Amino acid sequence: MQVLWMVVGAFLFATMGVCIKYAAPYFNTAEIVFYRGLIGILVLWLLSASQGVSLKTAHPWMHTWRSLVGVTAMGSWFYAITQMPLASAMTLNYMSSLWIAVFLLAGALWSLHPRSGKPRQPLNIPLLITIVIGFVGVVLMLQPSFAQEQTTAALIGLGSGLLSALAYMQVVALSRIGEPESRTVFFFGLGCTLAGLVASIFTGFSQWPGWQAAWWLIPIGLLAAGGQLCMTKAYANAKTPRGTLVVANLQYSGIVFAGLYSLFLFQDQLGWEGWLGMALIVICGIAATIFRARGVASAPARKS
Repeated sequence: MQVLWMVVGAFLFATMGVCIKYAAPYFNTAEIVFYRGLIGILVLWLLSASQGVSLKTAHPWMHTWRSLVGVTAMGSWFYAITQMPLASAMTLNYMSSLWIAVFLLAGALWSLHPRSGKPRQPLNIPLLITIVIGFVGVVLMLQPSFAQEQTTAALIGLGSGLLSALAYMQVVALSRIGEPESRTVFFFGLGCTLAGLVASIFTGFSQWPGWQAAWWLIPIGLLAAGGQLCMTKAYANAKTPRGTLVVANLQYSGIVFAGLYSLFLFQDQLGWEGWLGMALIVICGIAATIFRARGVASAPARKS
């Protein structure tokens, strides 16, 4: 079931990106984040009530940190979607696996042995090569973006992937301590609502365009809540390392969905460099996940 949950979640997120593209001419990013969160918490409140799940938590600070990082990542991603081809923005956001690998390698280099000066754990060379190739893919993919004066949006989209890696690790931590999926997603939606409202006060609310344009906000909230719930359930149901590995790799199906949307709905022209860069990022993201899993499995147990 975790496989199905992740594929469905990836499809919902890609479809949400389409709705954001259509809503962008009428609402700024802060407003979209606000309405996304507001609709999401209503859906999750109803879902939690129907399941008999209490929204009271014993871990408020973990949810606060997850919301803070996740909302920042999502806001950056939403902005990139409004300014870049959908497939490019999705790919940059889905670089979380490569960023997690960067975190792991940086941690290994940071924890040097005090006597020898060497890393306490052997450096994972295949993982390092994978990261380098993955960022070569980023350079290739962003060449068309730089030519179209989308440098700022591209860099913000790249940052959204980094922050998504931090948010992903917090989601896993919350699932391990037994937090229900609906509660985790509810507090994330609450964070979106509050952050979007505060940001909108500074950026200003757009003039109401009428329901013919504003109705795009409804599917954004519904699809985002559904996608977040599916993703959280996928990781929560992946009880084994192999299951987690499969789930993590299937997130890249979202790039396939976004690529199809870009071609057939928006007629985006990415060029061969863009498509090659996307392919390298996907392949290296999958490879990084595999190498991380093998590294964890082969790591010697610490002596107490």
